[in-house]
Amino acid sequence: MFDEKNATLVYKSIMENNNPLSPHLQIYKWHISSLLSIAHRIVGVVNFFAIVLICIWAMLLFIGESNYSIIKTILNSSFGKFLAISLCWTFSFHILNELRHLMWDAGYGFDLKVAKFTGILALIGSFVLTIMFYILGRSFF
Repeated sequence: MFDEKNATLVYKSIMENNNPLSPHLQIYKWHISSLLSIAHRIVGVVNFFAIVLICIWAMLLFIGESNYSIIKTILNSSFGKFLAISLCWTFSFHILNELRHLMWDAGYGFDLKVAKFTGILALIGSFVLTIMFYILGRSFF
């Protein structure tokens, strides 16, 4: 049962202390773990759609070379190269961050210093892997 008198008293005590009802973005201090968590979720959605596009690309290969020429034209453009490098980063980041989550599932890395270090390592490692894949890809193609 809702008691209006108690609710009013609680509201007045909150307003007198000038405490916010919930943490707001203006006062919340961002940490590497929270930023990587958000990025991990966004990259996961991007990777899902990337895998769908890769499957469509593979189907077009099986249908015939004339259908593949459209994809080949897109991939040889500047936008296509940017897309390929970006997807390489998203997959690299997702894999390295998932390894971090697997460590947490095993019970390791919950210390704040270790969590911050592994987060930075996953972020920097994803860029390093992307650069390595780009250099290797340039020599093969």
